[in-house]
Amino acid sequence: MSTEIRVPTLGESVTEATVATWFKKLGDHVAVDEMLCELETDKVTVEVPSPVAGTISEIVAPEGSTVSVEALLAQISEGAAAPEPAAVSRKTPEAESVTVMVPTLGESVSEATVATWYKQPGDSVTQDEILCELETDKVSVEVPAPAAGILGKTLAPEGSTVQAGGQLAVISSAVLQAPTSGTADAAPSGRKDLEDAPSAKKLMAETGLDRSKVTATGKDGRVMKEDVQTVLAAKPATLAIAMTPASPPRAAVPVEDAAREERVKMTRLRQTIARRLKDSQNTAAMLTTYNEVDMTEVMALRNEYKDLFLKKHGVKLGFMSFFTVACCHALREIPEVNSEIDGTDIVYKNFVHMGIAAGTPTGLVVPVIRDADAMSFAEIEKAIAEKSTRARDGKLSMTEMQGGTFTISNGGVYGSLMSSPILNPPQSGILGMHKIQDRPMAINGQVVIRPMMYLALSYDHRVVDGKGAVIFLVRVKEALEDPRRLLMDL
Repeated sequence: MSTEIRVPTLGESVTEATVATWFKKLGDHVAVDEMLCELETDKVTVEVPSPVAGTISEIVAPEGSTVSVEALLAQISEGAAAPEPAAVSRKTPEAESVTVMVPTLGESVSEATVATWYKQPGDSVTQDEILCELETDKVSVEVPAPAAGILGKTLAPEGSTVQAGGQLAVISSAVLQAPTSGTADAAPSGRKDLEDAPSAKKLMAETGLDRSKVTATGKDGRVMKEDVQTVLAAKPATLAIAMTPASPPRAAVPVEDAAREERVKMTRLRQTIARRLKDSQNTAAMLTTYNEVDMTEVMALRNEYKDLFLKKHGVKLGFMSFFTVACCHALREIPEVNSEIDGTDIVYKNFVHMGIAAGTPTGLVVPVIRDADAMSFAEIEKAIAEKSTRARDGKLSMTEMQGGTFTISNGGVYGSLMSSPILNPPQSGILGMHKIQDRPMAINGQVVIRPMMYLALSYDHRVVDGKGAVIFLVRVKEALEDPRRLLMDL
């Protein structure tokens, strides 16, 4: 008899947790109420006890995986301990099983989402046949079968998050070993009954691409997803994307409108952006204060020295270095804007790791310039240029986007005149820059035209009071309207 171990109730409004630690492993004997594993949520840590005595016959959710309430964690076979799997394999090799593991996902990428299973439990598979496709915030990864056999239970359903090195499924490899071996010996390379990679077939169907136009590089002449992408990249103007709806139109949408819609699954990066920004709104007591800055002096200083600056440092003098230095000075005076909340503690940062928000073809990323408060204008400009290039090319590592203590977002490059930026958690402040626009201003009783920019500081009111936020923004304004203050450390 087998008993299912499921995720218990985690607390009010808590729907999911992370499997932090397994105290027992597959094949271990457990007693009633003995702790099996520990789950972590953003509020509490939950221990999961065994409801029965028996042997752990299956672990469905490995360490690091995300599980929802009532999700299956493991199976326990009640009664005496079963022999270890290794012993069974030695005695009965014909019943050998092979575990399908999450492959290496790339530099600094530790987890992925299971996007699509191309095979179902009970399906027969051949060695190297594509079983599923994983998505990370950078790339898609196809997972081939490590052996021929019958696909057993899939341990990570579509939509679940898996860790590098985690378990995906189990294949009973010996079931088809004999016939597969014989067939392989008899079949010539590139035989016609071998299927192309499912993701490749899907992409060819979506784009209307003829398979004969694709050069196959996969084993035994299989067409892989990369092969199709190579052809698409070479002939973008001649390919028409099929717009056939994948499912019946929604009841609320007229048929003629539904036929013109296109449904595209969110990328892992877009899902991460959406989740983090919504978490920020749900968690922080976010408020925004505004001011405006006269950019006359900064623009004059930049125009006077930009050629000499470029000649000496090999990088253009932009506005971002002025804003970065000005913010570093203001953060030193108002340290709570450069802090974060950790439970019931406030963690003050005695350094500035400046996040510079950058738009890319795949979404918003925030590379971090570490110890920006200790850098010169030239060092900041070089760092911004280098990070921006890597962001556009999709070459930023996770490490380069972590650890920021404050963020600057420049919506002005896209023409934004005014906006309220959203906090980049767990940071407590973000400065929004905007378009420089000539406006009539009253200066010493005279109306004059000045290049003005609106500034917006969004902050976490749980740790930053309104007074501190206003003073911070005033200090940034003062430094930019009289850049000599930056040189004098005022």
